[in-house]
Amino acid sequence: MMLPQILSYGQKNLVFAKYGVYWCNMRKWCKVHLLSNQKIHSLQSMRKQQVELLIESLKNEARDRVVVDLSAKVTSLNANLTCLMVFGKKYMDEDLDKRGFKDLVQDILHLARMPNLGDFPPFLGAIDLQGITRKLKDLSKVFDEFLEKIIDEHVHAHEQKQNKDFVDTMMDIMQSGDAKFQFDRHHIKAILFDMLIAAVDTTASSTEWILTELLRHPHVTKKLQKELQEVVGLDRMVEESDLENLKYLDMVVKEGLRLHPVAPILHHESMEDCVVDGFHLQRGSRMIVNCYAIYMDPNFRGRDFQLVPFGSGRRSCPRMQLAVTVVRLVVAQLVHCFEWELPSCISLVI
Repeated sequence: MMLPQILSYGQKNLVFAKYGVYWCNMRKWCKVHLLSNQKIHSLQSMRKQQVELLIESLKNEARDRVVVDLSAKVTSLNANLTCLMVFGKKYMDEDLDKRGFKDLVQDILHLARMPNLGDFPPFLGAIDLQGITRKLKDLSKVFDEFLEKIIDEHVHAHEQKQNKDFVDTMMDIMQSGDAKFQFDRHHIKAILFDMLIAAVDTTASSTEWILTELLRHPHVTKKLQKELQEVVGLDRMVEESDLENLKYLDMVVKEGLRLHPVAPILHHESMEDCVVDGFHLQRGSRMIVNCYAIYMDPNFRGRDFQLVPFGSGRRSCPRMQLAVTVVRLVVAQLVHCFEWELPSCISLVI
């Protein structure tokens, strides 16, 4: 496939890397140094601060009764959370490109969803009839320059830093030479690209869809607000420690993720010859899994009735715990602090 070859530095990221020593070690490093329970808990105050900034911004606009682009607000919040977690500091839209995080991520996702003729008959890839390869290379250049700048900043400030972030850890691994495989700047950039794109889009998209469904179902919104008033009260904001007691919120989020999965279709490649439901699949065969159809099946309840939109098995998303925490926290704050309505120029199809 053309997309992972161009954007992921030759499939060096977690999403597209082939299963093996490299992929297993990278997944373990990401879990230990960025996505472990201890690390997620240690960054709780940072998440609280950024969500409070979002709420304060919305309060100022609510006083003036102005229309709010909530999609842009939530995307900006997730970009800030990701940058602080992974890079150790916030970056503005203009630091990446004049188009900003949201538009660039949407461009990548648009190209990822588009069928590319060059992925099938090999000779069509060189012709680039749809212009997809050219667009991917343009986007790759923008992100590569941004990630290079981040790595350079960490190299120059390495001796003065007391608290190491994820980039510092990756740089230490590269410079130590202890890795059992080739590990250079391209590998670091591929992993950072994964973290940035996955966090900025998926969490924001899930939050938007859940709020959309709440607007479509006012009785659900009222029930959720009642739970928030009973558990949290009206004299303070929702804390992450409150989330485990918000059972109805948990159900709302899970149902939102089922109805609007962030990855409705998954691509897989067989590692060896195998037989699935009577069909023989040769090694290297590409398969497309219609996850949306699975989620809509009334007979399917998921593994142990838990979340499945993040995949399952060893290729499941390692960010699941963090992503669900952020979505639940943001949805809870937005529903608890505001009464939402659509602009008069927009109608909602029920």
